[in-house]
Amino acid sequence: MMAKIRITKQFDFETGHALYGYDGKCKNVHGHSYKLAVTVMGTPIDDISNTKCGMVIDFGDLKRIVTTEIVDKFDHATVFNKNTPHIELAAELKKRGHDVILVDYQPTSEMMLIDFSKKIQAQLPEEIHLFSIKLQETGSSHAEWFASDQ
Repeated sequence: MMAKIRITKQFDFETGHALYGYDGKCKNVHGHSYKLAVTVMGTPIDDISNTKCGMVIDFGDLKRIVTTEIVDKFDHATVFNKNTPHIELAAELKKRGHDVILVDYQPTSEMMLIDFSKKIQAQLPEEIHLFSIKLQETGSSHAEWFASDQ
């Protein structure tokens, strides 16, 4: 049996958010330069006639999935929990032409990872497994999701 290999691709995007009900500065609308590392696991393709021979997944294919599901949607958008009074602010921003994402969770790094994991897993080929994702919010703070913990 071929070895299981993990491969990781990193993505960067800028997103604004506000944490409704929070007792610190993050209750205000602000943004982060997020770094998202996506690690998938699988067995390298062992078919010499396959153009992807030797690869777990083409980095380009992984890039397309994560870019489409996460980066293109969240980059330069503002995320609000739709179950808070921020819904009014979101409506005003949308009216003024801003990209706004309404989610049904508090838009912390932790909760965004849960959302991202579901979106990425749904698009991966059956033989490729999402191993982990890491979302770095600042230079010194990040959250991680591991499939083995779920």
